[in-house]
Amino acid sequence: MNNNRLSEIDQYKSLQILDELSNNESLTQRNLSQRLGLALGLVNSYIKNLASKGYITVKSIPPKRYAYLLTPKGLAEKSRLTCHLLQDYTRIYREARENLKKLFNELSIDGVRELVFAGADEVAEIAYITLQETDMKLTGVVDVDRVGKKFFGSYISPIGAIDDMSYDCIVVTSYLKRESIYMELLSNGVDKKDIRIIFAR
Repeated sequence: MNNNRLSEIDQYKSLQILDELSNNESLTQRNLSQRLGLALGLVNSYIKNLASKGYITVKSIPPKRYAYLLTPKGLAEKSRLTCHLLQDYTRIYREARENLKKLFNELSIDGVRELVFAGADEVAEIAYITLQETDMKLTGVVDVDRVGKKFFGSYISPIGAIDDMSYDCIVVTSYLKRESIYMELLSNGVDKKDIRIIFAR
């Protein structure tokens, strides 16, 4: 994973933590871990980083607990990250729609009729909407983090369940996790030629 991708993920996770703390300063690191689906050690690392940059202050409250307060600098950073994220989502939406229309057209011409989506984030939603403009059918959705949740009426399966699915092609429908999902598909025995990625890796 390159540094730009790590930076995007870090910014997104930092924004999530700042947002949670702005709404409830009495949250513990364990609460944040559960709410955001992050490992406790990772939450601790983000908290330390945000505190070192002056975005939050840590106040000790009895018994052996801490309150995390956003500083004015932290509120400004939260606003900046939110604005950046919205601009990024707009760009990602446009890029995803263009790439998906082109990809789905090529796949349809090649005789592809059944697709599996690998990744179930916002990009997958854009892909699903775009897919409705074609004669192809979605036969399954796999993901690493959202297994068991619903996606447009279908339950999301683990990537390891790919063998039990009928498909002509697998489309990686995630932006932030595209590299890890691609590698996970390969490690589950999926042939490279059966995988398409809509964003450059």
